[in-house]
Amino acid sequence: MTNNDILRRLRYVFDFKDSEIVEIFALADKQVKRTDVSNWLKPDEDLAFQKCDDIILAIFLNGLIVQKRGKKDGPPSEPEKVLNNNIIFMKLKIALNLKAEEVLEILNLVDFDLSKHELSALFRNKEHVHYRECQDQLLRNFLNGVQVKYRDGGRVGEE
Repeated sequence: MTNNDILRRLRYVFDFKDSEIVEIFALADKQVKRTDVSNWLKPDEDLAFQKCDDIILAIFLNGLIVQKRGKKDGPPSEPEKVLNNNIIFMKLKIALNLKAEEVLEILNLVDFDLSKHELSALFRNKEHVHYRECQDQLLRNFLNGVQVKYRDGGRVGEE
């Protein structure tokens, strides 16, 4: 999955307008233009398409955490310069204030089975012996489950 795909999916799930995405960036102390947002959301083959790099997505996810959970005391979180699926998954889990059981329930909404031990391995330090890399398929299924829960009201396959 590309950063642009993730941004597009989150926009759809939470029905964010371009102006709301600009506001989310502002919550993470980053000023972006509406045209930048529009270009990140365009289809890849569009001539105006702009690649959303790791630091931009990290800033957006930090802003999403602030929007969903409120600003914490102290200096704002520094955005990661390099993202991977594990970090993206963790930031979404934090933003949505999900416990492990709730993450597993979201995955079950799209018939994706994962044990609590497998889930905890995704959120371990990369150097830990039981660390597990989050594959695109898992992140994609989690985002699909988030869509079912937050946009579709928990209904699978209904329009």
